[in-house]
Amino acid sequence: MWRREAPHVRAALLRRYGHPDACEDALQDAAEVAAARWPLTGLPDEPRAWLIRVASRRLIDRMRAEEARTRRERLDAARQPDAGVVPPVDDTPVTGADDTLQLLFLCCHPALSRPSQVALTLRAVAGLRVEQIAAAYLVPARTMTQRLSRARATLREAGARFTMPPPDALPDRVAAVLDVCHLVFSEGYTRTSGDQLLDVELAEEAIRLTRQVHAALPDHHEVTGALALMLLTHARSPARTDAAGDLVPLADQDRSRWRRELVDEGVTLLGRALPHGPVGRYQLQAAIAAVHAEAPAFPDTDWLQISVLYDMLSRVAPSPFVTLNQAVAVAMAHGPDVGLALLDPLLADPAMRGHHRLHAVRAHLLELDGDAQAAAEHYRLAARLTGSLPEQRYLNRRLARLTSDS
Repeated sequence: MWRREAPHVRAALLRRYGHPDACEDALQDAAEVAAARWPLTGLPDEPRAWLIRVASRRLIDRMRAEEARTRRERLDAARQPDAGVVPPVDDTPVTGADDTLQLLFLCCHPALSRPSQVALTLRAVAGLRVEQIAAAYLVPARTMTQRLSRARATLREAGARFTMPPPDALPDRVAAVLDVCHLVFSEGYTRTSGDQLLDVELAEEAIRLTRQVHAALPDHHEVTGALALMLLTHARSPARTDAAGDLVPLADQDRSRWRRELVDEGVTLLGRALPHGPVGRYQLQAAIAAVHAEAPAFPDTDWLQISVLYDMLSRVAPSPFVTLNQAVAVAMAHGPDVGLALLDPLLADPAMRGHHRLHAVRAHLLELDGDAQAAAEHYRLAARLTGSLPEQRYLNRRLARLTSDS
């Protein structure tokens, strides 16, 4: 219920009061009150209205306390009699348009850089933890906390008010909104930590929001590509874990369990978007996912085509994670030694050296290249670095099999 209602409550508070820090604090206060009270009293008839009312009252209390503490505000209130008037509390539930989607566009504020827009929106709207956001940006949690604080300070200094941009201003915010949706999806598809590999509800929420963006901007081809990518990727979810919840790699997945309706929808969407250039990162990633989806079995995968698509993607949107996936595709198409050469520059990057995925990919390619000892070393390091228990168990199984064979 909290995941469902929190975006609506945030939207109501931001529309009414406009100060993101104060609204977030009030929202957390309301959550604490609900957690303590609802188990005793039962759910209220209108949980959303209840949360809005409690959060608004906490926010008003803070506003009054601030006024009482500072002489300047008291003097200002004396000179401007209406300055201290507190807005009335509206108990009416928020209805109508999707508040989560509106909040995405609200928080991707033009006063911020795109990375700050995305990070702040992931925190305020999606509710991701600072650690999860930091992992997406390959920085320590402490660094991300400081960035979020600076972003909020920038908004305060700019006097930013959170109002819905007019329709003609929406395209300028779409890139950040798509990044938010995709990062939320990625966290749902493969959790960065915890005892579960998947958070299906979170992944499907990201898809739902991207559908809403697509409905609002049906001719935006990167929006179409992003939706196609999520559908084609999410189609594999039923086959990605076994009965014990452990990770099943792509090569071993039972493809009959893939959701064909999502594959078909994704391929159809991609077919509509690709003929209309220019081709962006999400369309290219969706095309790669489509090649995987169209292979009846893993040995039938057209790795040469995938490696060409990754080469294009590395030019359009270069990133360490693109390089990791490109290395696998190139290794499968041209040999593991070629893939390993692509990974060498990443080993010089301090952020990537501490990321388990680099060592997991390097271990896999070293294993394919016949260097069992080096592969074991990197499997061991990857297992130690990951915060995901299913991934850790998988990596340890690979390590155990490798050491037992040798």
